[in-house]
Amino acid sequence: MEVKTESINTALAPRGPVLVKSPAEPQGLARWTGGLSRISAASTWESALEDALDAPTILIVDGLELNRRLLKGILKATNYKILEAARPSEAFAMLESEKIDLVMADLVMSEMSGIEFCGMLKADRRTQLIPILMTTGVQGVENEVAGLESGADEFLIRPLKPSLVRVRVRTMLRNKALIDSLEEAETILFALAQAVEHRDRYTGQHCERLAAYGMGLARALGLSKADQLTLFRGGYLHDIGKISIPDSILFKRGLLTDQEWEVMRQHTVRGEEICRPMKSLAPVLPIIRSHHERWDGTGYPDGLRGEEIPLLARIMQVADIYDALTTARPYKPAFSHDQAISMMQEEAKRGWRDPELVPLFAEIAHPLQTADPTPWRESAEMQESLENMRRHISR
Repeated sequence: MEVKTESINTALAPRGPVLVKSPAEPQGLARWTGGLSRISAASTWESALEDALDAPTILIVDGLELNRRLLKGILKATNYKILEAARPSEAFAMLESEKIDLVMADLVMSEMSGIEFCGMLKADRRTQLIPILMTTGVQGVENEVAGLESGADEFLIRPLKPSLVRVRVRTMLRNKALIDSLEEAETILFALAQAVEHRDRYTGQHCERLAAYGMGLARALGLSKADQLTLFRGGYLHDIGKISIPDSILFKRGLLTDQEWEVMRQHTVRGEEICRPMKSLAPVLPIIRSHHERWDGTGYPDGLRGEEIPLLARIMQVADIYDALTTARPYKPAFSHDQAISMMQEEAKRGWRDPELVPLFAEIAHPLQTADPTPWRESAEMQESLENMRRHISR
């Protein structure tokens, strides 16, 4: 069973050319990835101001046309794209159809207060990172406190000082550009992971299935939405380190030599190095590094034993093995659900797998084979983002 299990894990790797040709290059790739997280957002943002097509978009939401005209006049010297909305309902429609970089909203509006409007934007994952500058002519520190507590990033009281407005707007847009650059770097990593997987016709949709299996097991264990999202991301990124493995090893059809296995086993460490510069991916790193550890301590790369192995890594391991067993490979047909579970239970008895997770997975796995791997909006948006990135890098 030792050979079969290792061969199954090897078969998860993509067929075809890999992106990194030698084990010496991953450090360079990791440095490149780290560079993504340190993109000079300020210079990118400044150049955007010179290009009308890429100019930051500001949405002004105020029931009084005079107030909207005043803000437009203050900002007219800079190359911003400015949209106007007299009511929150109009603003929400624009937020659905336009990429907004900054919202300027009045405290007092029709349909709802500025505080309620701000709270709704910050509660929606699609708009929660858009900075909000709230303005009002109503004096009182309590209004400023309420506005900031609702999620506003800045609060200005009329009469407005034009120079102060311009400085606040520029600062908020510069910070937004930095956030966008970090999101783009993370998206590139996910697109890279999928590009690696999609080179192998035998492992199509492998990441999506692992996401569904992993989150299904997490829900059965009562884990938080944050842990479920980490498992979703881990489903895509767990084997990203295989881009550093030479073709001669990654795609070898026969048994690997001991020396080749040493190289192959480095993909967990390489994957962690690639993703470590992205702080937002910190919860995923234990999955990437430890999903090949074994319950009895005979796994790799660290020889962790029992509950020393992070729980999310154990969950991903169970999902990964099940998917490998139930999908066809060049050297084997797809095993049935019952056959796969039987083999996994045997491995649990041998001390290789978590003896509590495998039986639980056996109870829930069959329905998960047809489960939707996008059970909440965040996952669907991530899929859309990945698809956009794939189209971009394929041009």
